[in-house]
Amino acid sequence: MKAQHRKVNGIWRVIVLGLVGFVLIFSVVSMIVVKFIYDGQFPRYERPDETVSADLNYADLEAGYPRRVVSFESGHNSLQGYVYGENHDQGLVVVVHGLGGGADSYLPQITYFVDQGWRVFAYDATGSFDSEGKTTKGFPQALLDLDAALTYLGLQSEFTGLPVLLFGHSWGGYAVANVLHLDHEIAGVVSVSGPSHPMDIVLEQGRRMMGGFIYTQYPFLWLYQTILFGKAAALNAVDAINQSDVPVLIIHGTDDESVAYDGSAIIAKMDALTNPNLKTISISEPRSNGHNSLFRSAQALDYIEEVNAQYRELFDQYDQNIPYEVRQDFYSKLDRDLAQDINADLMAEIQAFLLDCLQHSQGNYH
Repeated sequence: MKAQHRKVNGIWRVIVLGLVGFVLIFSVVSMIVVKFIYDGQFPRYERPDETVSADLNYADLEAGYPRRVVSFESGHNSLQGYVYGENHDQGLVVVVHGLGGGADSYLPQITYFVDQGWRVFAYDATGSFDSEGKTTKGFPQALLDLDAALTYLGLQSEFTGLPVLLFGHSWGGYAVANVLHLDHEIAGVVSVSGPSHPMDIVLEQGRRMMGGFIYTQYPFLWLYQTILFGKAAALNAVDAINQSDVPVLIIHGTDDESVAYDGSAIIAKMDALTNPNLKTISISEPRSNGHNSLFRSAQALDYIEEVNAQYRELFDQYDQNIPYEVRQDFYSKLDRDLAQDINADLMAEIQAFLLDCLQHSQGNYH
């Protein structure tokens, strides 16, 4: 009987040790996989080659939109910023770019704001374009960079007395909403296509790559992101917006292919938002309801479809390997102004909102 009891105990000991070993191995492998995949989603982004890009080139706009280049520190990295419209004193619009781009990726929006009489400050975030940083690191880095940018602006006498308004898209849309957690004087926030919480968007993107298996990696994703960013990793836009009465405009396309409208998007959390000065715009028009397409006019979208069709023909002609010189020739003939023609109706709504924010701030609301 004792021998049988010892045998049963031995079996349970083997099972327990096996389970412990499996959990340990699974945890170690998961952390390695999480770090590899997570870091891979946030590489460094250099400026695109202007000769094979349809983006606006600042060199073509410089005469009409002069800017001053500045620098400020974010953590261990020096970031490059740009000040436009230095003679304008209506207010300061801070433009926060999306992941994969830089300040110049938003030249259509920047020049629009300057034309409307705003002074504009834009910058290349960590690991982006002309700023330092080996990688873009992660979603919370956008919040840390914006905090550093606003701290820098607050120390510059030239901006004293200017109401500060924030405009951010995607990565930047997340940052401009979440920065309301921090101690900065903000007159208004426009968040376009932004997710609410870093874990929301990481899981959403991970599900597209790994299916439901991504949820087994949740503890390790949470741990790795917390190791990287500390308390900033836990902040979410819902709490930030609700703890403030700063006017906030949330804009999102219903067919956003990058930040799901009914998933990680801030706009998906509408039932939980209580800020009395919150406004939302849902863009549902076909073609204009995507992650980036919402910024483009109907004429731009028509032209882009035409250009894409021509490029596909070239792609097939060269067996999916278009020579660099041929691509340069193709892009040299593009009408960049038309390809980047901005959605005037959407920008007019943003402009009206920003002007309302000025009235709100002048009424001593913060």
